[in-house]
Amino acid sequence: MRNPLVTRMAGFGSTIFAEMTQKALQFDAVNLGQGFPDTDGPQELLDIARESIASGLNQYSPAIGMPVLRQAVADHQRRFYGLDVDPDTEVLVTVGATEAIAASILGLVEPGEEVVTFEPFYDSYAASIALAGAVRRTVPLHFPDLAVDEAALRAAFGPRTRAVLLNTPHNPTGKVFTRAELELVAELAREHDAVVIADEVYEHLTFDGSTHVPIATLPGMAERTLTISSGGKTFSLTGWKVGWVHGPAELLAAVRAVKQFLTFVGSGPFQPAIAHGLALPEEFFQGFAAELQGKRDVLVEALTGAGLPVMPCQGTYFVIADAAPLGVTDAVEFCRNMPEQVGVVGVPVSAFCDDPEPVRTLVRFAFCKREEVLREGARRLRSLAP
Repeated sequence: MRNPLVTRMAGFGSTIFAEMTQKALQFDAVNLGQGFPDTDGPQELLDIARESIASGLNQYSPAIGMPVLRQAVADHQRRFYGLDVDPDTEVLVTVGATEAIAASILGLVEPGEEVVTFEPFYDSYAASIALAGAVRRTVPLHFPDLAVDEAALRAAFGPRTRAVLLNTPHNPTGKVFTRAELELVAELAREHDAVVIADEVYEHLTFDGSTHVPIATLPGMAERTLTISSGGKTFSLTGWKVGWVHGPAELLAAVRAVKQFLTFVGSGPFQPAIAHGLALPEEFFQGFAAELQGKRDVLVEALTGAGLPVMPCQGTYFVIADAAPLGVTDAVEFCRNMPEQVGVVGVPVSAFCDDPEPVRTLVRFAFCKREEVLREGARRLRSLAP
């Protein structure tokens, strides 16, 4: 019998994340590898979810999502960004942002067409592009300053460019794209008549005064942008898998046509709770970002104290460190040994790249953990110091 896995998914076997999680359990290591919190979200959201289950919201929700959540998404976009979104024709609720990304690519990109994205990239991007039979064109973010290479970005666009997959704030680097960088992406998208698929799940998690600018707010971009977010990162409720995508009705109809045959619907009892969360006062969003910034600082101090240079981190859950000063030449092997030798789990940045060479000594660590867990991880990391 031939290999049962279709050729377009060759190379997408078990991920490094699963391997690292197993090592964390095996060696009782502090897991700073995967980007999920170890605390629950706001109590009032948990209570609303319980009430929803108790009151009978346990069957299929509407195919495009519950009206209360679609309205909340539209209100949120108007409140924070001044975007005018029709909740009935321009918002689609999805099973997390990952489904929204996959359905957008599958619904809009023909086999052989090209999708431009930045490298390193969240690992589902490559898989979704491959499933569509499309071609990935990656543009490197240059370490250590994570600057966009304008020449490389321009060169990535061509006559077969169909979409740009943009992630800001950016996983795994923690970069927040500047307005000037977004304007360049927008210029090229308009020039090549490309759709922008904007993954903005970390939209409220920015630090040090950095500001998230949705590319849909730039001139001429609302009509060619699909904006994706979710409640998982903003409210520390990743297991609920409540995401959404909004954009022009014509583009959204293409996404919906695919989404209905992926999960149909999901996360019904949790949708009213996330709707409530989106309407929380400004203090909640600012307070959570400030809390995460403090946790970032704890981890950065430990890493730099151990002699590892750290890249700029303006947002998200993650910081990247360079293990080269420790004599490391292969971050994959370093990460495989670290759970046993140091008692901490990290993830090699090469897991997010087509070209591993420029990032061969870089490691991503997550700081979205309880402070006592983070400080224990920091204590163990300091043992790396020469």
